[in-house]
Amino acid sequence: TDSELFPEEFARRSREVDERVIRTGEPVHFEELVQDGKTERCLLTTRFPLREGTERVRAVASVSLDISESRRAQEGLRQYADELLAAKLSLEFQAEQLENAKAQAEAAARSKSEFLAHMSHEIRTPMTAILGFTDMLAEPGSGEEAVRRRFSAIETIRRNGEHLLQIIGDILDISKIESGRMEVEVIRVEPLVLAEEIVKLLGPRASAKDLTLQVETPRPIPRWIRTDPTRLRQILVNLVGNAIKFTSAGGVILRLGFEEEGAPAPRLVVDVVDSGMGMSPDQASRLFMPFTQADTSMSRRFGGTGLGLAISKRLAGMLGGDLTVVSEPGKGSVFTLHISADQASMDDLVEYRAPLATQAAPFAAQADLSKQTRLDGLSILLVEDGPDNSRLICHILRKAGATVEAAANGLEGVERFSAAAARNEPFDLVLMDMQMPVMDGYEATATLRRIGVTVPIIALTAHAMSGDRDKCLSVGCDEYATKPVNPKMLAELCASLIRQKQANKAAA
Repeated sequence: TDSELFPEEFARRSREVDERVIRTGEPVHFEELVQDGKTERCLLTTRFPLREGTERVRAVASVSLDISESRRAQEGLRQYADELLAAKLSLEFQAEQLENAKAQAEAAARSKSEFLAHMSHEIRTPMTAILGFTDMLAEPGSGEEAVRRRFSAIETIRRNGEHLLQIIGDILDISKIESGRMEVEVIRVEPLVLAEEIVKLLGPRASAKDLTLQVETPRPIPRWIRTDPTRLRQILVNLVGNAIKFTSAGGVILRLGFEEEGAPAPRLVVDVVDSGMGMSPDQASRLFMPFTQADTSMSRRFGGTGLGLAISKRLAGMLGGDLTVVSEPGKGSVFTLHISADQASMDDLVEYRAPLATQAAPFAAQADLSKQTRLDGLSILLVEDGPDNSRLICHILRKAGATVEAAANGLEGVERFSAAAARNEPFDLVLMDMQMPVMDGYEATATLRRIGVTVPIIALTAHAMSGDRDKCLSVGCDEYATKPVNPKMLAELCASLIRQKQANKAAA
């Protein structure tokens, strides 16, 4: 039988081909693989009819040609062609990636160049005011008009100094976020109280432009949630401040809501609604990119570094949410912030509907020192190498009622503290600058702790990056304050540490 000579499948195919040749009387060409020992060969076979006369097919003949080498060559060429095609596609993809990277790098370079130009403008503008109005303070004059001029100059210097500080803060924040060093703390926060504080803070700015500024709660919200109050306040101040900046008529609404059903998790939702100029979709798409504003003309018309919204967007993500915008040219904008609020007080809901007053306090009231914390009877050692800063901080502390002695470096500070203790006139508190010649504040603090000094030590430093506070506390400081100093906050911090030390001593 056929199966005794050939494999069954081979015999079956052969019979089918022979039957086809006999039935049609036409030759059949096909390729087949056959096993020759351990070698597989490719044969090109032709089966054709043998006729008896011109009609009847008498038999089927077969001719096979071994095309194994040819097929291997073709397969090699095909594989080579596939490899060439793959290489071509890879090169095209890499070229496209390089082109995209080049475009992104050029865009980044343009953005940073524009940012540097804007930053130069942002810094030089307030510096011009600060230096100019400082010279004005030195001008001779007396009487009521001269006093008013000087108060106006002081307020102008303060306002421009705060603007410079905000620029520095934005740069530090974006640097910390992009390097992964920004940290958040989760504590109890009252959103409505925070919103009211922001409206009171920015109300004078709105009033100066004849804008309304108010809080709304369409439905009751939890009295408190758990989140980072500092970062939430930073986002909302930025959003409301921007809304006021880009609105020339109408007003701004700070609308608070809470979502529990239909959301992946409970969340606080805040809409900042303005009646300003609005934006096109293209402008809005660039809004949250660092060093970018809606368009380059914005910085010329309104100022700003283009960092605030980029920082706010990233902070929103760190608080478990997001920041988005819906806007239309000529019809204003709605910025929507939502953050995680898993542990909200659902059994204690509050609401607020009435608009808040937006009148600015007069300068005299803002500068009223009678309400500031007093430090009467305290003896403080200030260790500060900058003579101007030393004079300023001594003035602040003495005005609050403290007795202050100053040292110019860490070594001198240690010596003065030891000398005061030896004559039985110890200091109650130490303010320690951390970067000084001869002996810095870190070594001086560690030395004081090593010799048994237990009085509170406050690190006073211009370093404000993430981790600086921990570094100061690790060498023995009790608290950390950054420059430029806020007189009220510095006095409150000193008094708080003294009260805490007295309470601990009484409890012991």
